[in-house]
Amino acid sequence: MTRQWTVDAFADQIFLGNPACVVEPLAAWPTDAALQALARENNQSETAFLRLSSEPGHYDLRWFTPSMEVDLCGHATLAAGHVLLDELASEGGQVTFATRSGALTVRRHQDGYEMDFPADPPRRLQTHPGLAEALGVEPVEIWAGRYLIAILESEDAVMRLAPDISAISGLAGHAEEAGQLVVCAPSDRPGIDVVDRFFAPGCGIDEDPATGSAHCILAPLFAERLSRTTLSFYQAFPGRGAMIETEVAGSRVLIRGKAVTIIESRWRSPVLNLGL
Repeated sequence: MTRQWTVDAFADQIFLGNPACVVEPLAAWPTDAALQALARENNQSETAFLRLSSEPGHYDLRWFTPSMEVDLCGHATLAAGHVLLDELASEGGQVTFATRSGALTVRRHQDGYEMDFPADPPRRLQTHPGLAEALGVEPVEIWAGRYLIAILESEDAVMRLAPDISAISGLAGHAEEAGQLVVCAPSDRPGIDVVDRFFAPGCGIDEDPATGSAHCILAPLFAERLSRTTLSFYQAFPGRGAMIETEVAGSRVLIRGKAVTIIESRWRSPVLNLGL
């Protein structure tokens, strides 16, 4: 039987942040079809799969949504680091993952964790066809990196937003990944610099509760704007919410947050050995 943990990432208590499933480290990769089937059965925004390495503290890491494999996922990386460092008590206080996006690390930081991710400074756009119609509001500014970024006039506008998800799925042409949109604004709350939300129908997720990869774009954008390298973000998914701290360090972004295990389970069916 294969063990699995469900972890609320970027949260200090259960039912906040973003849940991710983490499967215990495997000796070898099953077929992609088997990995996709398990992720589809979990039906979380991402399931993280780990493969053992000959080097202590190093693992291969892949992320699957219910519909596809993705190149980068922050909250499931945080969840994987939490499982290895907390549930499985990996030594050294740090783990390193080999991924499609290069080497990523998760280390203990105060009473949480710190991830080291590549920065993705966005470029300014003058317009984007269909964006205002999809949002139901005119953005103040538009930027693009891995994802499309729409800055709205206020935190309240971000919180009240009810976009057309099907229209967002059709947005393409400027960002690296189509159908994925970050909406944000400066925050009115003490201790929070920016409030944001992330809509990702392009990879099968209407709205994601906490998105580390989006903050690889937001961190350099707002660090330059606010003339500070360390910033606090609140990702305002309705009914949950996630606190994310970032620090821009040259070409990297340090992303900090907490994580809480909510479920430990076991796969009784040998799904990873079915050769799907």
